[in-house]
Amino acid sequence: MADPKGFLKTRSRELPARRPVELRLMDWKEVYEQGDAATLRRQAGRCMDCGVPFCHQGCPLGNLIPEWNDLMRRGEGQQAVERLHATNNFPEFTGRLCPAPCESSCVLGISQPPVTIKQVEVSIIDQAWANDWVVPHPPERLTGKTVAVVGSGPAGLAAAQQLTRAGHTVAVFERDDRIGGLLRYGIPDFKMEKKVLDQRLKQMQAEGTRFRAGVNIGVDIGWGELRERYDAVVIATGATVPRDLPIPGRDFAGVHFAMEYLVEQNRVGAGDRVVDQITAEGKHVVVLGGGDTGADCIGTAHRQNALSVTNLAIGTQPPSERPEHQPWPTAPTLFEVQSAHEEGGERAFLASTVEFLSNEVGEVRAIRVAETEYVDGRRVPKSGTEREIPADLVLLALGFTGAESQDLEGQLELQFDRGTPVRGSTYETEQSGVFVAGDAGRGQSLIVWAIAEGRAVASEVDRFLEGETLLPAPVRPTDRPISL
Repeated sequence: MADPKGFLKTRSRELPARRPVELRLMDWKEVYEQGDAATLRRQAGRCMDCGVPFCHQGCPLGNLIPEWNDLMRRGEGQQAVERLHATNNFPEFTGRLCPAPCESSCVLGISQPPVTIKQVEVSIIDQAWANDWVVPHPPERLTGKTVAVVGSGPAGLAAAQQLTRAGHTVAVFERDDRIGGLLRYGIPDFKMEKKVLDQRLKQMQAEGTRFRAGVNIGVDIGWGELRERYDAVVIATGATVPRDLPIPGRDFAGVHFAMEYLVEQNRVGAGDRVVDQITAEGKHVVVLGGGDTGADCIGTAHRQNALSVTNLAIGTQPPSERPEHQPWPTAPTLFEVQSAHEEGGERAFLASTVEFLSNEVGEVRAIRVAETEYVDGRRVPKSGTEREIPADLVLLALGFTGAESQDLEGQLELQFDRGTPVRGSTYETEQSGVFVAGDAGRGQSLIVWAIAEGRAVASEVDRFLEGETLLPAPVRPTDRPISL
């Protein structure tokens, strides 16, 4: 059991230091320094092993957080990673990329800073990889059934690993030239170096999962043909349609969606040569959107030696402390200073972009913004507050509206609702044997929800193929994060 006085002995919350800004801007390596084992054990010991651990509810994966916290406190890392893997296929991804809703629902957080759950998680799995404790788990027998998983992001990979271990022959199709989806080309290396992804893919290959990169389903192979070839199909293509900003000047050169920019840099980081790469070098950069994707653009622009970086958000600046209308154990919206923000640049809130301005050859040179005011609940530019901000490169990081629909509607005749395919309580669409999981089904969401849905859809596919299943199903398609 946990140390009953651990949270009294260690009241402060300690995290590994970030590398100095001037040093980390010289490379693309991850920003955090290696933590020490003694600090990690103290922090894990702050977990109270609650009778009703609300952190389980905060995490859609249902991670056994008190169990592996206590195992790490006692220095039993190999057992800790076994308990971690019991509910999460890829803790090295979530430990780096998840905003940790589990910490928002930590019971200790009612009266003290919450347990550093995310840091304990990533430390467990990194230690396990370093000590060769992560090994392939190939199936004991093959069922003779085949499954095509389309999309190799966290949902697709989780579904593929679960189904492979259940004995099915699984092929993962990815239209990009490398496997990984958003993990490969959407996440900058300074947040997750790609060797972290590659080591997990090697494990999956050793288990029997087959990867088919550079195959665009709907173009190279029709969706109908794919369904005929395989006993079941899982659509895990993500919510990749970006939200646009249709204002005057949108078509000027130098105005790009954030993912266009991030993907090209990740390709360069992988050793590819990108012709006419979108780069921030020597430019005034404006990033529209205050979320994680916007922060990724900021950090990337700094490393490309931008002349200046300005981040604009249309809404109000969130509070630094939990507001009354978002009480524990909900996940509050708070003002966050990510590593990219502390590296420089300016952040502005209540800023509405009115117009893009160009030079004589049609290249963006500035944006016109105004203060945001609320009229009948709508956010609109306030008249008389307009000003110009220099901008040679504008990046739209405004979120995503849903999954790409054209081929799915035309070839599989799937119905769409609010940007995603319609699916039932078992993740299955109206087409028998065709399932949808992850952001492709629920819309833009967190990596933990993608992995949870990947695990859950694997359970339903296994049941569809075999009539029964032993695979866990942590979430249902209708589940949502805790909210009031």
